[in-house]
Amino acid sequence: MNILWDFDGTLCNTYPAYTKIFKEVLGGEILEEEIYKQLKISFSTAINYYNPTKQQLNAIKEKIMAISPEDAPPFPDVEDVLKFAEKNVIMTHKKRAELDIIIDHYGWNDYFAEIVTIDDGYPRKPHPASYEYLHNKHKLDLIIGDRLLDILPGKQLGIKTCLFQNKQTGADYYLDEYSGFFDMEW
Repeated sequence: MNILWDFDGTLCNTYPAYTKIFKEVLGGEILEEEIYKQLKISFSTAINYYNPTKQQLNAIKEKIMAISPEDAPPFPDVEDVLKFAEKNVIMTHKKRAELDIIIDHYGWNDYFAEIVTIDDGYPRKPHPASYEYLHNKHKLDLIIGDRLLDILPGKQLGIKTCLFQNKQTGADYYLDEYSGFFDMEW
């Protein structure tokens, strides 16, 4: 099975750290639950929702780039799925330098045949261009993401999709934990 993965919120649990950064920078009476909810739609949605000043936005971006790998832990059992797959690829809006630090820290370099980041110049998800490129090259069987925008390009290309820790309508499969991956009839 050849799998395309999203990164944030799919392979690694980065949203709690992002939520704390937003809360710290924006201050005030903003609830962490609300920040998390907006981030789970998309980073752009959270930015539009909270409308930070340019200075606040720069502070958020700087702090996110400085997140340590310990603040971006892999989800339990995800490495078992990575080992199981014949081929894994990533498509993420994360910058390559940030991603490489985390991938290196967890010793995951050999798990991925290819990684496409925002630095590669493809349009942002849900535009299908990066997915189309990866599918043509790696013959993908499954897309796994935590947000609807992660799976929509796969749906457009006729690839099976799985939402992780998200029950929004639209995916072919749903997982709350990776330990359940091997119980699924893919």
